[in-house]
Parts: sequence; C-alpha cells; structure tokens
Amino acid sequence: MTTKQNNYCVILAGGKGRRLWPCSRDRYPKQFIDFFGSGRTQLQQTFDRFVRILPRENIYINTSRKYLDIVRGQLPEIPMEHILAEPIHRNTAPSVAWAVHRIMMSNPRANLVVSPSDQHIVNDGDFRRNVEDGLQFVEANDALLTMGVRPTRPEPGYGYIQKGVYTGANGIYKVQAFTEKPDRSFARMFMDSREWYWNTGLFLANARYFRQSLSKVLPSLLHTEERKEKITTIEAEDNFMQENFPLYPNMSLDYGVLEKSDNVYVMKCDFGWADLGTWHGLYEAMSKCENDNVVVDSDVILENATDNIIKLPKGRLAVINGLDGYIVAEKDNVLFICKKEDSSALVRKYVNEVQMKKGETYV
Repeated sequence: MTTKQNNYCVILAGGKGRRLWPCSRDRYPKQFIDFFGSGRTQLQQTFDRFVRILPRENIYINTSRKYLDIVRGQLPEIPMEHILAEPIHRNTAPSVAWAVHRIMMSNPRANLVVSPSDQHIVNDGDFRRNVEDGLQFVEANDALLTMGVRPTRPEPGYGYIQKGVYTGANGIYKVQAFTEKPDRSFARMFMDSREWYWNTGLFLANARYFRQSLSKVLPSLLHTEERKEKITTIEAEDNFMQENFPLYPNMSLDYGVLEKSDNVYVMKCDFGWADLGTWHGLYEAMSKCENDNVVVDSDVILENATDNIIKLPKGRLAVINGLDGYIVAEKDNVLFICKKEDSSALVRKYVNEVQMKKGETYV
C-alpha cells in the first residue's frame, strides 16, 4: 500500500491561457479566474481537490514569476518554498523537471502526480480513487502513467492516447500511440474505435523515474553530479534556476518524454473530465439552459438563439436574437464573437493577429 506521506502533487499554473481569450489575458490568465461565479478560481478548485487526496504540505505550485503575487494571494496556505516561479515560460518538461528536483531534495522516495490547473472533474470520489490507484502503481513500477478518459465527442482540440496491452492492474494499459490534436474526421474514428482516450494532461511517476526520464532530454536542468554539491539548499536552487531557466528548451512533457518513451501506460478513468482551457471545453462541461445555450455567470436575454456560449462582465446585459453556435465573450476592452466549432485554432489565430496589429493592450 502506498505511504501517503510519499505522495506529492505538482499543479501547473504558469500558462498564459490564450485559448480563452479575451476573458483570459496574459496579465491575469484563466487559472486565476472564477469563471463560474462559484467563489473559487480554477487554481483554488484544483488545490481543494488534491488536499482531499494527499497531505497539504506535499502540494507544490509551478507558475510564472509574473504570477507569483496572484498565486500567493489565492493560496496563502502554500509556503514560498513550495512555489516554483519561472522567470520565463518554457512549457511543461522543464517545469516538471524543476519540481522533481525540488521535491527530491526533501524526499527521494516521492511519488508525483502532475496536474493542470484548469480541468473540470465531474466525480471527485472517482477521481480520488483513480489518483490513489495510479500513485500505488508508480510506487511499485518505474513507469510513466497517464490518465485517459473515453471521448464523448470527436474533439480535434485534445490529445489522444491509444491503449495497448492490458497490465491486469486497475484499468492500466501499455500505451500504443499518442496523437496530438487530430482533424475532426480522425477524432471521430478514434472515438468510434473505443481504443483511443483523451489525454487529460495528468501524469504520474515516482520521482526517481521522472528524473531518469527527464534527464535524457534536459540533462543540464537536473544538474550534473559536480553541480549537486553546490546546490544543496532551496535558495541556491532557486537562484540557479532564475539564472539558467531561460536557456532550457520550450518543450512539453508529452513531446519531450512520453512520446519518446516505450515505458508509458494509460489508466482508463471514469471520473468525468473536460479541459476548461478552451471555449468548446467550457461549453461541453457546463449545464445547458434552454435551446442548448451555456450562459457563464452573465446577464442575458436570448430569443431564437441556440447552441451558444456567452460570458460577459458583471454589470453588462446582452440581448441576443438569431444566433446559432457562437462564442460571445467580452472582457475589458475586447468583444469577441466567433463560431464555436473548432474555435481553439481560431482564437489562437486572432490573438496573434491582434497582438501584431494592435499591440499588447488587447492581449
């Protein structure tokens, strides 16, 4: 049985959140916003979820240095030495490598679950069971474990995992293949095959195996044997990272490690999941009102309008007639109206275009 004191969580909260533009902005991205008017932001809800699974003192937050004050304001219970504030954005592989090194300084026997900060989990009880089973698996096995959920629609904005041979342990299979953001026709084939699962972005491994896997692609980030003698304190490690982190590649954990390893497994999970990083993900995750519209904590009057998602600032009223399948989102100085289908690529396109033509004020 896994020793709870050896179980750790790293919450990734450093992203810019541009796929939910204009409500998510570079200076205050989606993970720090209470999108649903629940009283808790996405980051806080993720923290709340893991506090029920493992010791509070074993939770670490990875973020950007420019968001450090926001994280400290939203999670004052997290000690400073458990917040890894990167000086520059470098994707998930360097982020996880730093967290692995930090945690192993205090507990070389740690088992880690790495979690995004912007997910919707339907059933917390099933989620807890799946995470606990996964931590038990990686404690007993030197392996990388991903968590997959069965697709409910042909979503081209998600990553997909194909299951291979069954291990016989808690719905865990060897991974056959990864595919990132297929086109809609392939996504439908994946869904119909029942062999492919959505990649939730939840990754588990024991710290030793994480370090071993990451050192193949990021050797300098995990320090050479000579450097280890000099970096024995959190202060020294933090100083080293602030100076050297910009030198590391902009590499995702999926691409840099998982897709290149032949020792990756996927657990079939049934906790109900949605990526809250996209407008379409938000639409799918939320309950629908009349005519399949989703109104996110906003004041609207709808007539002859179907299949839309609407998010407006407090104090604004929208009257919408004759709209079908659109995103209507307003924040500060930007109003965004766009077809909902395949919106992830369109949002990225428009954010880049606005940044080039209008400058940072609108991004």
